[in-house]
Amino acid sequence: MPDIQIKRRLREGKTVCVLSGHHNTDMIDFLGQFGFDGIWIECEHGPVSWEQIGDMSRACDLWNMASIVRVNANEPWLITRTLDRGASGIVVPHVSTKAEALKVVEAAKFGPIGLRGMYGSRRSYGVADYFQKANDETLVVVLIEEMEAIRNLADILTVDHIDVFFVAPSDLAQTMGYTGQPNHPEVRAVIDDAITRIDAAGRTAGALVTDENVDHYRELGARFFLTGWTNWVVKGAREFRATIDRFNR
Repeated sequence: MPDIQIKRRLREGKTVCVLSGHHNTDMIDFLGQFGFDGIWIECEHGPVSWEQIGDMSRACDLWNMASIVRVNANEPWLITRTLDRGASGIVVPHVSTKAEALKVVEAAKFGPIGLRGMYGSRRSYGVADYFQKANDETLVVVLIEEMEAIRNLADILTVDHIDVFFVAPSDLAQTMGYTGQPNHPEVRAVIDDAITRIDAAGRTAGALVTDENVDHYRELGARFFLTGWTNWVVKGAREFRATIDRFNR
């Protein structure tokens, strides 16, 4: 199995960064040279196919980056098949109760921890004790993105074998009555409080960050950062366009 270090880094108390954006295999291969910890492969809202999960995860493996796939539902067959396609991590949306969090673990882990369907997949090729190693190395992320989850957070945090509790702003804002306003002060206050509580419980908090707010979330205790590389393209493109426009004045 590739030497993917994201879980080890989290266990050591270090901060990790995962990139979201418009991905294909060539873009993942290009981004690998910069040393990021993982790539967020979007299968809840994005166009990624089952076949593409295999190829994208292989591109991540070339650079020892985690291939972290967000599925669109907390369904055992969906989680199992995604991992069988070669993903090294799973993100499950709308985990709002302890029972739902336990369901994620059961689907993502082989026995004796869970009941993930027994299948080797490509990650098992040439690997002794694959099932144990898969349990050790598969990254499990749950999304805290509804007010129900915030109310049940203390119970959710008691579930073992979840590596990251990621506080997702946009859906949370919607359940608070602020659709399309993830930066509303009341939404931000709830996010900040949730991250602080996750960290205080000795668990790993995840946050969606930008260049401007990453220090803020690190100070609150978050250590799993997701950021979109497309933000850097937008910033650079606008600055360069402004430079060219000066020549035409």
